[in-house]
Amino acid sequence: MSKKMLGDIMREAQRLQGEMQRMQEEAKKKTVEASSGGGMVTVTANGAGEIIAIKIEKDVVNPDDVEMLQDLILTAANEAIRRAHEMVNEEMSKLTGGLQIPGLGGLGKLF
Repeated sequence: MSKKMLGDIMREAQRLQGEMQRMQEEAKKKTVEASSGGGMVTVTANGAGEIIAIKIEKDVVNPDDVEMLQDLILTAANEAIRRAHEMVNEEMSKLTGGLQIPGLGGLGKLF
């Protein structure tokens, strides 16, 4: 491999890494929602995989059945994080054309 080809590859890798960093910052601003219990619990997560909001309808709060509320929150939270991860992977795929490029520190590190 010539020095020129190697230099071109390195420049492209640096460009992709910069784009990925930009996408990471943008992903933090994007949100997804998931709900459980027919909308009784709604969880919002951002592209960094952080839970940023939880909404609980009053009707689902029953002091005699705390376990059900816990299950609804857990279900909605896990689905919100899964959707956030999926959103980030779709954005990453657009950048790399679907190729998995090791060593570039992709968006998957957000999770």
